[in-house]
Amino acid sequence: MTAPATAEAVRAALGRVLDPEIRRPLPDLDMIDGVTVDGSTAIVDLALTIVGCPAADRIERDARAAALSVPGVDRAEVRLAVMTPERRAALTERLRGRRRVPFGPDSLTRVLAVTSGKGGVGKSTVTANVAVALAERGLAVGVVDADVHGFSIPGLLGIPADVTPTDLDGLILPPVAHGVKAISIGMFLPPDRRDGAVAWRGPMLHRTLNQFLTDVHFGDLDVLLVDAPPGTGDVAISLGQLLPTAEVIVVTTPQPAAADVAVRSGLVARQLGQRIAGVVETMSPAVLPDGSTLDLFGSGGGAAVAARLSDEVGEPVPLLATVPLSVALRAAGDAGTPVVLQDPDDAAAAALRSLAAAVAARPRGLAGRRLPVRT
Repeated sequence: MTAPATAEAVRAALGRVLDPEIRRPLPDLDMIDGVTVDGSTAIVDLALTIVGCPAADRIERDARAAALSVPGVDRAEVRLAVMTPERRAALTERLRGRRRVPFGPDSLTRVLAVTSGKGGVGKSTVTANVAVALAERGLAVGVVDADVHGFSIPGLLGIPADVTPTDLDGLILPPVAHGVKAISIGMFLPPDRRDGAVAWRGPMLHRTLNQFLTDVHFGDLDVLLVDAPPGTGDVAISLGQLLPTAEVIVVTTPQPAAADVAVRSGLVARQLGQRIAGVVETMSPAVLPDGSTLDLFGSGGGAAVAARLSDEVGEPVPLLATVPLSVALRAAGDAGTPVVLQDPDDAAAAALRSLAAAVAARPRGLAGRRLPVRT
């Protein structure tokens, strides 16, 4: 015979329910107003952060499932209310914490800025796929789309045009796609203008990047990837100022025209005090089904960039990955489902997964610890 359910047991079950935006348990967010059990019926009162909370349905569904998982509960009723302004302000202060920039020298989050000398080399595609592959490994991952003029992270991650970040009294909660928290200027444009242009100059770009790093609540991250704009302009300098401990991954295609300018982006990062983690070559030769090789853009550019940067900085700069030309990679990007998920056996997907594994294996943090694998 099953023992009668208790309110304490239901509360314990609710403690395993995460807010899908903030990614913290409901009790940690002061969202549980009350729990009562009447016979085999559990009644759960929850307080949402804002009116019209986009995660309301998910929270209600998960809370009901948690209550029904308790032995002796046959029916669960979840009643939703909204926090008072004072209660929400207190929560915002706790989430914001005392640090203005949460990814500074005292942070255990590993920050990787993915950059390139020129546009169109697949930098954003590398960022999105590595982020998702790291999340698949159980890591807490965030992405900042710092390429304001050429933002593409929302599309590559399949974030719908009508999905916008939640504003919690000035604290921005980023959308989550494939286990990755992401923020982009494209999310703040009206849905019918997502393909429009953002014509901003340096000061506005700096303020936007600063806001992405300070007012967006990513929570505790293992890895933050920054999709930097190509070249060595204002945002590259701002990244050096705001994220001085970031490591830089330089993306290039094989041909000399791209490799030459890729070296410059790495050198600027080095001048700003950032460390060069390595080089990634995209659009590398691909092996065709008949065994022949498609060498559309030449070969060896990535290795050449790594060698030149090694000479310039006086320490080894590795070639981290060569990502071959791939129809599957292009199609997955257009569909908004990263190729590491949509077609994991593809050669490009395998290269990107190996890159993520290399990133996860490298030391991080104050004590040089390796990234954890969460279970």
